[in-house]
Amino acid sequence: MVKIRLRRVGAPKKPSYRLVVADSRSPRDGAFISIIGHYNPLTDPETVVIDEEQALKWLGQGAQPTATAGRLLTKAGIMDKFKATKEKS
Repeated sequence: MVKIRLRRVGAPKKPSYRLVVADSRSPRDGAFISIIGHYNPLTDPETVVIDEEQALKWLGQGAQPTATAGRLLTKAGIMDKFKATKEKS
């Protein structure tokens, strides 16, 4: 199964994350298919940058977001757009 999840990058005690599409069997920081954005929780307010087009493409192909990735996608308004396009079909 393909998942949209966070991949930790950054220095020790200064985490930053990439939002990636990866096989659910690969480790957290292991192989991934595509990078669709990034997230920095240390800035005020937290920085979330997501390629909306790529995210909608992968959601349309059946990728499942993890809980935290789903929260970030909802915050960016991408989940609402995905649900609206899904209802039209």
